[in-house]
Amino acid sequence: MKNTVKMSQDIVADALNMIKNAQKAKKKVVKINRISNLLIEVLKIMKQKGAIKNYKINSKEKTLDITIGDLIECNAIKPRYTVDKKEIEKYMRRYLPARGVGTVVVSTNKGLMAHTEAIEENLGGCLIAYFY
Repeated sequence: MKNTVKMSQDIVADALNMIKNAQKAKKKVVKINRISNLLIEVLKIMKQKGAIKNYKINSKEKTLDITIGDLIECNAIKPRYTVDKKEIEKYMRRYLPARGVGTVVVSTNKGLMAHTEAIEENLGGCLIAYFY
């Protein structure tokens, strides 16, 4: 019988939690056993912003190996608030430590993007996660 950790239904929240815990334990690489397209899109944004250095998808085992970069905190936003462009600022103040520090990931009708892109393109959407 395999020793498995009981995980919730939210793959993104679980993965970000594992990344945060590994980072606090001073580990450089995290192996995540459950992947989804949404998680991969969030990781792409985190890589663009330097929060993670790299991620490798192992399609045989359906796992992800993530190399942690310049990261202090990362978390899923629960519940997933639906916001319009004007409200993004309010949630940035709630979740990010200071102006110009960190990123809120927004799911828009043009795909996942950082909050700065969403504001630039005049889009609202659903708040997925934040990191800094």
